Amino acid sequence: MAENTVSATIDQLPDLEGRTFGPSDWREITQEEVDLYAKVSGDDNPIHIDEEFAASTPFGTRIAHGLLTLSLVVPHMRQIFQITEVGMGINYGLNKVRFPAPVPVGSRVRVHGSITSVTDIGGGYQVEVPVIFEIEGSEKPACAAELVLRYYR
Repeated sequence: MAENTVSATIDQLPDLEGRTFGPSDWREITQEEVDLYAKVSGDDNPIHIDEEFAASTPFGTRIAHGLLTLSLVVPHMRQIFQITEVGMGINYGLNKVRFPAPVPVGSRVRVHGSITSVTDIGGGYQVEVPVIFEIEGSEKPACAAELVLRYYR
């Protein structure tokens, strides 16, 4: 695990409100991943998959889908955020998501976040976890998202 991690049992969650974690390791976004995401999602916008077209845009290159970037929260979070002694954990939703900067194919992203709210939901906890996806070498983040996670005993 990375240096600044959250690793706690479900019963310790209420004590973690306000805690920050991360960053995760850097992960390169490859064209193969972008092509696979385009195929699975049906989002075949040429800005993602057509090198010649993408070169003619203000971005100058192919970029990853915003939702592909967001979906990579799972492997990033595994490195820096672990809740144990859980019967079941689910992604309950998102309160807010923004994609302030494009992610050029071949660039690297990583995640850091915080725990802003822990609410008892009877048999478990709902946790609000804002995360930021950084792009290596960029001042603007690729994605800012507020995850809503639920953990049940």
